[in-house]
Amino acid sequence: MTGTIKTLMPKGFGFIAREGETKDLFFHSNDLSGVSFNDLKEGDTVNFEVVDGQKGPSAKNVTRV
Repeated sequence: MTGTIKTLMPKGFGFIAREGETKDLFFHSNDLSGVSFNDLKEGDTVNFEVVDGQKGPSAKNVTRV
């Protein structure tokens, strides 16, 4: 799937706005692939997989486009 980084939190997690979805998707810095959390900026386009997390859907294998 493709989305846009909506929010980045200093504690190493953030939220992705998904195309065609109203609810944002949680991701943690451990779920990044090929990019450092500190290199991401709000508004970056990313690809990711959706998985079932502890608190609902979350993003895994997040890569910057």
